[in-house]
Amino acid sequence: MRQELFTTDIRGQMIVLGTGTSVGVPAIGCGCEVCRSDNPRNRRTRCSAVLGLPDGNLLIDTSPDVRHQLLREQIGIVHAVLYTHEHADHIFGLDDLRLMQFYLGGPVPLYCEPPVEARIRKSYDYAFQSAAELHRGAVPQLTFRRIGLEPFEVLGARVTPIRLKHGKRFEVLGFRFGNVAYCTDVNAIPAESRERLHGLDVLLLDALRPRGHATHFGLDEAIAVARALATRQTYFTHMSHELEHEATNASLPPGMALAYDGLRIALT
Repeated sequence: MRQELFTTDIRGQMIVLGTGTSVGVPAIGCGCEVCRSDNPRNRRTRCSAVLGLPDGNLLIDTSPDVRHQLLREQIGIVHAVLYTHEHADHIFGLDDLRLMQFYLGGPVPLYCEPPVEARIRKSYDYAFQSAAELHRGAVPQLTFRRIGLEPFEVLGARVTPIRLKHGKRFEVLGFRFGNVAYCTDVNAIPAESRERLHGLDVLLLDALRPRGHATHFGLDEAIAVARALATRQTYFTHMSHELEHEATNASLPPGMALAYDGLRIALT
């Protein structure tokens, strides 16, 4: 029987696949009210997003939950992956894209900086060794597309990288697509990067918990950034179980809200 590819057309949209911190929500072994909540918006898989661009679907990061996320949103095919950085909660779902090489007819393009490539090559070393004795599909077929801070084209759209600080010594990338930007895992935004974030319709921004953190914005800090950028709508992401969805939303200023898994945003 001929296999048909099932996929939902998401062109013109960003779908927020996951909004949770590195351990997800609920957290293993935690009995707090948020982790035991019946509200689906308090259930947060690890951070990722997918964009429906003119020439295909662009996945931002391959979280350990990416298989579940893609199935949940009926995303049948990923045409390329764009990486923010190389931490485990952002790359360790990569092997789940092994089917994509059959759908694409070749390797999956990975757009990333050199440190991300180095981590993937080390963590998935079997994908870059001789496959002479392996059956087709045993390992993911991958090809790297190195990026820096210069804007570039992917799948018919322009992407503007944004340098972000993730702690004192670690740097990551955020990305702007038209008037929508995605900035997770950040606790400081350099002045030159803020210039790339002006005039946004929608900003996805890190807000780990109510108070500050060594490598992430706290909620009050993230609110201050959103105010300074004067973004029309800001959604907070990469959240821990310390932020209950409904109660936190009720306390936020106009034009700000917590993101949630499955949130859909129009690309403008």
